[in-house]
Amino acid sequence: MTVDLDEFAAQDAARPPVPVPVDWAAVEEWLGTRLPADYKRLADRHGPVDFGSFLWIHVPCVQPGRFDYGAWIGATHREARIKARALPEHERPLLHPEPGGLLAWGCSRGGDTLFWDTSVSDDPDAWTVVVTHRGAVPGSGLLPWHRYDLTLTGYLRHTVRDTWELPSPPGPLMGPLPGTVARTAFLGTAGPWTPPAPAAPRLTEAERRVALETGTGLDALRLLTAPPAAPRLGDATWEWLSEQFGTPLPAEYVRLMETYGGGCWSGWLRFPEPLRTTAPRLTAFVDRTLEAYESLRSGRHPRCHPLATFPEPGGFLPFADSIDGDYLGWLTEGDRPDDWPLVFWPRHAAQGPPLEQGLIDTLLAWQRGRLRTAGLCVLDQDDDPVEFARFEASGANEGG
Repeated sequence: MTVDLDEFAAQDAARPPVPVPVDWAAVEEWLGTRLPADYKRLADRHGPVDFGSFLWIHVPCVQPGRFDYGAWIGATHREARIKARALPEHERPLLHPEPGGLLAWGCSRGGDTLFWDTSVSDDPDAWTVVVTHRGAVPGSGLLPWHRYDLTLTGYLRHTVRDTWELPSPPGPLMGPLPGTVARTAFLGTAGPWTPPAPAAPRLTEAERRVALETGTGLDALRLLTAPPAAPRLGDATWEWLSEQFGTPLPAEYVRLMETYGGGCWSGWLRFPEPLRTTAPRLTAFVDRTLEAYESLRSGRHPRCHPLATFPEPGGFLPFADSIDGDYLGWLTEGDRPDDWPLVFWPRHAAQGPPLEQGLIDTLLAWQRGRLRTAGLCVLDQDDDPVEFARFEASGANEGG
């Protein structure tokens, strides 16, 4: 018996769903597979929806700065691939675009991810649901991956448990959820998504070898991670900054900043604009960071915070931070700034020793996926470093 979503779900009056036009031929060509008819019907009628106030069903759409269907598919499958390595090798599921791989269609407020198992049939309408649970779920035991003999609509029907029209599926089940469909709140202005056109490789094979293997220093870093046309430095001079700190900063840092300026590396490591005299200023960033460090050092966690802080001799002087609350800086040992060693202050790991290389070589090793320091965001073993090596200048999303 075929179950239709509209038989057990009603539109939310306060936030009714709104369809978004989808070019299904283009989407399916980009994915390399047809999609289930009930999913396409749901998308055509309702657009991106918040089902039962708990499940987000993602359809091909885009909202700048919030969601891109293609980027979401890629990131979700990458995360699942990494998570699957916790399983014995013979139990690890394949992920699309591998033949028969899992293909994501939604996620939950609890951090669960929902997929189709495309290996069960050549007919997309027969694809069944696989759910990866983020946390402990009643009945899940220790396994985070659960397969259900239910299609997308059948699975949604079973989360609305006012009656049971089908045998109860094995494993944990979300809900009971209300039978409601509402426009996804964070996608209130989402519009049609256009699959990206095939693009030529950014680097030739010869350039890849230089960028990833044989090249050194700033030249290799520039090739691997393209700098902006106009680096964002600020409105002051390096002499002014030296006066603010009472010391010049390492020449290598000056060269790097004059090439890249303030901005974010690979969506994770952020450098403030060094010569900016209005907020956000580098000097204010340093003061704020050192105040937090001293508070931890003199409070309950002195052993976890063993570094002296600038301007103490050899003190920690931060100049960059991560989106996760980690910090990169120097240990200001001696009178020659060019000899200051780098140190990484990780938020979720023990303090390690100074790094072995200078700033540019450290960034190059990290962008190549070769740097392994506790707390540092690293590439997965299957990631292509060229794909992930990027730099976004400060204010790039603010119109300049």
